[in-house]
Amino acid sequence: MKKFLIISAFTAFAATGCDAQQTAGNDPTQEKNQVIETIMARRSIRAYKPQPVPHDVLDKILECGINAPNGMNAQQWEVRVVDSKEWLDNATAAYKKTVAGTPAEKAAADPSFVNMFRNAPTVVFIAHKPGPCTQVDCGLMAGNMVLAAHSLGIGSVCMMGPLGFFSTPEGKPYLESLQLSEGYDLLLCIGMGYADEQPAAKPRNRDVIKYIK
Repeated sequence: MKKFLIISAFTAFAATGCDAQQTAGNDPTQEKNQVIETIMARRSIRAYKPQPVPHDVLDKILECGINAPNGMNAQQWEVRVVDSKEWLDNATAAYKKTVAGTPAEKAAADPSFVNMFRNAPTVVFIAHKPGPCTQVDCGLMAGNMVLAAHSLGIGSVCMMGPLGFFSTPEGKPYLESLQLSEGYDLLLCIGMGYADEQPAAKPRNRDVIKYIK
């Protein structure tokens, strides 16, 4: 019986080793890769259904965000999430006052304009402590978040434009409501929600890629 078990174990090990060698010899570019598929399928979404993203789904997205690489693992970033329709509506009403008499006023008056964050029902704000690495760190964080969101069926769009509002007198109370730590500045925000559009991929210029010999 003992001899039989030894032979069986050896056979299983040999089979596993053979499979591993065969897998290693395959062309990895021809194999299905979920990470690459997610990267290539993600699109910036600018039309959303009204329901906010459930918090259990958001938690997974945010966890992926804070696991992004960052300089010296200093983690000099802060994340704030707003999915209160009242907050978004009130901030948007205040925003409309700041764009009165500007070209942005026409866009804000459009019937399809729901809020200043591309109508997203959930907004993730990312702040950083200004330093030599932190803007890159937060960009990596945002990249993790939008890819994780797409993999979970959530659309997203990265934005910087709306942040100008927070430097106005009308926007100051909303900036304060985010309760950022002293020394931290808003850098970008990400609108999230269930997509109400399916935009096609835009062409990319591969000429920017060069191998240096």
